Amino acid sequence: MLYIVQTNLHGAAVDMKKFSGSPARRAKAIIVLILILPAMLIFPGLSAGAATPFRDLVATAALLAEADSGAVLFERNIDRRHPADSLAKIMTLLLAATACTEYVADQGAYVEMTESAWEGIGANSTTLGIQPGEEMPLIDLMYCAYIGGAAEACNLIAEYISGSVESFVEAMNARAISIGCRNTNFANTHGQYSTRQYTTASDMFYIFREAISNPLFTEINASYRYTVESTNMSESRNLISSNSLLNANGKYYYAPCTSGLASATFEGGYSFVAFAEAGELSLISVVLGSDIIETEDESYQMRNLTESRRLFEWGFAEFGWRTILSSGDLIAKAPVQDGDGADFVNLHPESSIVLLIDNDIPLEQFKKNIIIYSVENDEPLIAPVSAGDVLGEVTLTRDGVTYGPVLLVANTDVGLNRLVFIKIQLMDVITGKTARIVLGSLAALVAIYVALVIRYNVIKYRRKRRIRAAKRKLAEERRTGYREPPD
Repeated sequence: MLYIVQTNLHGAAVDMKKFSGSPARRAKAIIVLILILPAMLIFPGLSAGAATPFRDLVATAALLAEADSGAVLFERNIDRRHPADSLAKIMTLLLAATACTEYVADQGAYVEMTESAWEGIGANSTTLGIQPGEEMPLIDLMYCAYIGGAAEACNLIAEYISGSVESFVEAMNARAISIGCRNTNFANTHGQYSTRQYTTASDMFYIFREAISNPLFTEINASYRYTVESTNMSESRNLISSNSLLNANGKYYYAPCTSGLASATFEGGYSFVAFAEAGELSLISVVLGSDIIETEDESYQMRNLTESRRLFEWGFAEFGWRTILSSGDLIAKAPVQDGDGADFVNLHPESSIVLLIDNDIPLEQFKKNIIIYSVENDEPLIAPVSAGDVLGEVTLTRDGVTYGPVLLVANTDVGLNRLVFIKIQLMDVITGKTARIVLGSLAALVAIYVALVIRYNVIKYRRKRRIRAAKRKLAEERRTGYREPPD
């Protein structure tokens, strides 16, 4: 077992039993951290960042965090409320994908477009012109909503899953609360601007992390292009994702990025949420509110994507999971009395400690504080000792932050000295209950025997006295010739 020591976005301890992500990513995490499926420890907060990068970042709010643990590598205004905009579609697709993977809905079922699904959609909203009466499979609707950004597809999915848009929005907010969001509220399914619809960088991290744990969501999210087959009322539609980091043929392509969604509104500016994975690290980047400026420079229009890429590249280059305390380390020796051929036993940590920290931090900066219970309490540790016995603890400190404690356990068995063993066994025999019963019985028999001997001797003595008295009387009668008459 190993403790991965990091702090999540709200400063709480990280529960590494709750690995998120696709099954493949969880499997990789388990392989990478095979020694450490964590139990929980409460550790002080740790800022993983060793420096303050990206002073030129134009985003209003930004966050780079490790996907599984929630360890924050970079942050800016992560709890400031911001228009959710099209990022609301992440929650819409998550609920639809959840309904399909939990067999509440059939992704292959044909859904007919309704007039009510067009209600409330503004002129500036992105749509694909899905007409009332047009039918397409639910899975295609999900691609239209997420990859194509179609507001009417979002509403139709809501009606199909929950019966109405209103009920679906309630479910969106309930799901946000259930995964730990504190400053998020949805007012519609597609992200059209509303003063009642907002989120934060930290909440978007939680929402996106939850979303990429669903395999169907991940499949859709990883698509840069998708073709919706012709329907009963339309020719085929070719969809292109807003995440240009997925475009293998484009100048913004970034291979570690496997999913993400971009948003652009005049109210909220440019925003982008993405996931990237390289080596042992899985990172989520959230960039909110880069200003929209009228320009023909496409690179500026893509600034939210390029800034996310810069965050990813910096995170992968500067940070890594590092073992600062290994369960295989021999930490101390505990003195043992009456050991058979050994005066001490080696101690090693019951668990390892792994930190996501700057790669340049020397591990020698982590100072060990070792406590051996028998020494601390001035009570001798007496053999026998078994491997795995808890005999102490160790904590690590760096820059005033303490990690641990981690229990120290015996590395090997230490048997009891043979002579001492024999002595103890004899004492056990002498002082044991059975021995006391036997000795008591013997003592009682001896007492009875002595009493019988005494009684026998008394009777014998009295008999001899009577015989001697009778002899004296007979001799006296012979000498005097006088015999007492009988009574």
